[in-house]
Amino acid sequence: METAYQPTPRTTPTRYRERAHYDRKAVHAILDEALICHLGYLGAGGPVVLPTTHARLGDTLYLHGSTGGGPMLAAKAAPSGLPVCVTVTLVDGLVLARAAMHHSVNFRSVVVLGAARVVDDPAEKLRALSCLLDHIRPGRAADCRIPNARELAATGVLCVDLVEVSAKVRTGAPVDDPEDAMLPHWAGVVPLSLKAGTPVPAADLDPAIPVPDYLAP
Repeated sequence: METAYQPTPRTTPTRYRERAHYDRKAVHAILDEALICHLGYLGAGGPVVLPTTHARLGDTLYLHGSTGGGPMLAAKAAPSGLPVCVTVTLVDGLVLARAAMHHSVNFRSVVVLGAARVVDDPAEKLRALSCLLDHIRPGRAADCRIPNARELAATGVLCVDLVEVSAKVRTGAPVDDPEDAMLPHWAGVVPLSLKAGTPVPAADLDPAIPVPDYLAP
């Protein structure tokens, strides 16, 4: 397997090209860390962008949905697959510069372009749903009841092959103009991170059931 995705005209930025990355490990790490993605497609009334959960298995990206939802219905009506754009973004910091123009954010993002298909095979669908659960918290899929026939029928899964993919990353301090260096305004980075808190048990949970090890801080 190649270590990097091949850039295409659609995955080559027109600005800040130095921030683009195509290394597989870097792309996969961002997809695996992000908990929410945004799925863009052309619906009947025009462009639609929806947040949903996702999970990666090798070079396949699975997207969660409802069998009656717009993306699933659109994908079923597209014999060659539904053209989609899937994005994830991780915000790592607020970049405050002395000049308003140079404020920014430190981020890691991925853009996936491709044709999404509906996952109909029962075995693949169950495998995808397990991946989606384990993406939320590794180990969770084995620690809950598997979907029954009714639940499987109501749950939709789309998949997109990771072929036309790129990452974009911004790190570091603000970049002020030299003549602004002595201005009396604070400049720097405010780090941001997503951190899990202490698990809160359901009100009707049996007190004898301990917090699973995979939920430990």
